[in-house]
Amino acid sequence: MTVSSASTGSKDRQASVERNTRETQIAVHVNLDGSGQLEVETGLPFFDHMLDQIARHGLIDLSIKAVGDLEIDAHHTVEDIGITLGQAVNKALDKTGIRRYGHAYVPLDEALSRVVIDFSGRPGLEYHVQFVKSTVGSFDVDLFHEFFQGFSNHALVTLHIDNLRGKNAHHQIETIFKAFGRAVRMAVELDPRSAGVVPSTKGSL
Repeated sequence: MTVSSASTGSKDRQASVERNTRETQIAVHVNLDGSGQLEVETGLPFFDHMLDQIARHGLIDLSIKAVGDLEIDAHHTVEDIGITLGQAVNKALDKTGIRRYGHAYVPLDEALSRVVIDFSGRPGLEYHVQFVKSTVGSFDVDLFHEFFQGFSNHALVTLHIDNLRGKNAHHQIETIFKAFGRAVRMAVELDPRSAGVVPSTKGSL
């Protein structure tokens, strides 16, 4: 595996990461102060649609290019995109002056999800989702856990995801991704009352 990255600091919160293994080749660029633009090629249209929710609702510009062993299944591709996106966000983010915590409730018709995130430096995922069916089209919904696990491990965040209700798996998933984008947006936002301060009693995150 090779990993390369570049970040230009807190005034330009962008980073690029490439992750190449025998299973996948992933390239991610992230701009935390973007306008919600997405360039994506994963070979998984439904997953692309969900990644678009992160960009649009997080007001994050994302470029995600992935080539994976989809002839086997989508597991490696989805997980490795989560890992690489987490690495890119971690590289782009100077935690000085950020709000640190973010949360969002998002409905879509009958479905409702809650996402809470803490850029704590301590990776952890609490994922409480019971999908009403196992696939959307041909996409295995269990893979979303792998995506968020990879992200939390490598962005170094504590992440709580709860689907509170839903009767349509597509709606359940979409509310999760929209809420995730909103929560990230809130957490990485610069707090004018905390300029120059790391939001931790320890003085570091």
